[in-house]
Amino acid sequence: MAGVGVEQPVQIAKEELRALLVLAKTGGQRHQVTHRLFGFYSWCADSKLPELERLAGTIDAWWPEVLAFLQTGVTNAGAEATNRTVKTAARTAYGFRNLDNQRRRVRFACTRSHRRVTAC
Repeated sequence: MAGVGVEQPVQIAKEELRALLVLAKTGGQRHQVTHRLFGFYSWCADSKLPELERLAGTIDAWWPEVLAFLQTGVTNAGAEATNRTVKTAARTAYGFRNLDNQRRRVRFACTRSHRRVTAC
């Protein structure tokens, strides 16, 4: 890798990981997933870059969840977004003297996309 900039190995590792994640659209057959995962791990190990080695370790630690996504295409992103919205609204409403108003603030924030626009 002499003379190769850091950008190229990182770009290739990104593409290897994207090739692995794109299998979620096709259902991800086990042999395809294994092949892509091996390619990603090999590239990260051969690059000798600590950041890519740490990325490979993170993917390895989260592999059961990643594999579940590849096989089902289902994530918990909706629940995570709702939790973040609730926490943000609760933090904004902190200090309200009336607890009902704080609850209303959270409910209002979580149902914003479901309300109809009224004419003025």
